[in-house]
Amino acid sequence: MHDTTALLVELGAVILGLGLVGRFAGRIGLSPIPLYLLAGLAFGHGGLIPLDASEEFTMVGAEIGVILLLLLLGLEYSASELVTSLKTQYPSGAVDFVLNATPGAVAALILGWGPVGAVALAGVTWISSSGVIAKVMTDLGRLGNRETPVVLGVLVMEDLAMAIYLPLLTAMLAGVGLAGGSLALVIALGAVGLVLYLALRHGRLISRAVSSDNPEMLLLVVLGLTVLVAGVAQQLQVSAAVGAFLVGIALSGEVAEGARKLLTPLRDLFAAVFFVFFGLSTNPADIPPVLLPAALLAIVTTFTKIGTGYYAARRAGVGSRGRWRAGGTLVARGEFSIVIAGLAVATEPRIGPIATAYVLILVIVGPLTARWTQPVAAKIEARRGGGGGGGGKTVSVSGAEAEPAAKSAPERRLGSHDDLTPEPAGEKHE
Repeated sequence: MHDTTALLVELGAVILGLGLVGRFAGRIGLSPIPLYLLAGLAFGHGGLIPLDASEEFTMVGAEIGVILLLLLLGLEYSASELVTSLKTQYPSGAVDFVLNATPGAVAALILGWGPVGAVALAGVTWISSSGVIAKVMTDLGRLGNRETPVVLGVLVMEDLAMAIYLPLLTAMLAGVGLAGGSLALVIALGAVGLVLYLALRHGRLISRAVSSDNPEMLLLVVLGLTVLVAGVAQQLQVSAAVGAFLVGIALSGEVAEGARKLLTPLRDLFAAVFFVFFGLSTNPADIPPVLLPAALLAIVTTFTKIGTGYYAARRAGVGSRGRWRAGGTLVARGEFSIVIAGLAVATEPRIGPIATAYVLILVIVGPLTARWTQPVAAKIEARRGGGGGGGGKTVSVSGAEAEPAAKSAPERRLGSHDDLTPEPAGEKHE
């Protein structure tokens, strides 16, 4: 079969398969991410039918998927919202980092992966999945709950931390040493500071320069600018993902809203290709040997994430029920864990299988902990004679803690925040 013909056949089959898998995931109320990973495992190296003809195209598509994921994430927030989150949520962000990055780092050192592997696996266990969490809170009707802004605050802090973490990881993976890593960090911090300053002071001018009444022109300009900046950032060892994130932050108002609508379908397509590519690059035979350490790591970091959410909600003055709900909601890992593992897998191949197994476990467990953590905690407290959990009374998962909290800008847009799962028909986020 001609190379081009084989490419078209394989690529068409992959995209069609992703569409069917996504529809099936929506029917059963599950994030499609684990199914995309399983599909990649099934048809990658060591799988049922290796997809050799489309491998190179899929690799490029995966890079574009990461860039679009971070661009759309940046478009969700304005510079002022990010600065406000930094001022109010940094203690919770610090606790989140210590509790959830430490288990990954310790596990990597125990497995003998060295400092680079420790930093990479720490990131995998640290970052929650914004897409899965957004879908879960929408499905459970918790957008008006008092703990929801707390959950969003923790997610925003993690997203901001990526602008520092990813350049450091990229420098370490490139083996540039302490001096090169320090330079990458300085460049990243300088770039973030510059973009925040320009967005705060001159955001309207930037948006006006990019703006266009023609959707086609707006799409081409925003996409071209993002890919260009991502390429320059990659050349500077800052990470293409961070460059795309900063472009998203710099755009605001109607331009950001228009770009979000135009780019969301592209993001969903190429992000799905990214997850499939990660599965394709992982040999299924490598998964069973790491299931036990991945499961142990998943158990430990489930409890550490619950503790993170509980602490953050308590600090915000949320009641006991809301604290447990916040903790259970933060458990899911997904897109960013795979992004980090994807960066590291070339240098430390052993991180691919364990990251895949780890994400598969927690992307399924996450929605369950979001629904059941608070009722289970209430029953345990009731048996121990504690009154903090509501005396064991049955509580609706969609009920707000006291009066609903006012919705912040990121909360009003929650459903589009890295959400790769089609929402149920007729369901609205506001």
